[in-house]
Amino acid sequence: MFLYPEQTKFGRVLPKNKVYGHAKPSRAVRQRFVDEVEEIVWLHKLAPETLRLPAKLGVAEIQVFEIALKTGELREDVLRTIDRAIPSLIFFELTFEGRVRFAASYKRASEIAANQPVVEAYFETPWQDAAAPRLPLPVALDMAGLYDQMLRAHMAASPFAVRPRVGEILPDTVERASRIRAKRRECKQLEAKLRREGQFNRKVEMNAQFRACQKALDELEA
Repeated sequence: MFLYPEQTKFGRVLPKNKVYGHAKPSRAVRQRFVDEVEEIVWLHKLAPETLRLPAKLGVAEIQVFEIALKTGELREDVLRTIDRAIPSLIFFELTFEGRVRFAASYKRASEIAANQPVVEAYFETPWQDAAAPRLPLPVALDMAGLYDQMLRAHMAASPFAVRPRVGEILPDTVERASRIRAKRRECKQLEAKLRREGQFNRKVEMNAQFRACQKALDELEA
């Protein structure tokens, strides 16, 4: 998605066992790392010393990781495990056979345990040619502003695109995005049940439920 400045290059392989050591994933998740992940590379380090932007509001650094995939499939809990292992904010580039897709989650410090970050839902872009042109980094006054704009770009490019409301801060947009996802699932399930229902009375009742669900979704997306 973004074209990172040369001075932010880091380029170090991140061993999977280091992730295991910090995040303590289950055996099933470890197996997904084995089955789905070829290699993890720490591509870029966005920080005050590499971008000449001051830290602000707890945002001191942003990391960019490339995950080379074995099959083109990656479970979300693999990303979540990496995010939980590393306190810094992370943007992921998933690569497979000359294609790339970008993923990131809204991540914040826990109010209970500082070393256990809270990782919200992920926003992933569709696959694209890895050689496709990239966007320049957003112009920002500090690291917090940069993170805000980078994550909003991922949100806008994902299938669950959410249009920001005037004056809406990032945490509120993310929370609304989660509600939109849940409401979309609910509407989809109601629609499927409506198609299968044969009884007229039940069909009328379920149709009303579906219309109410769709109205609530429209209000969330507005």
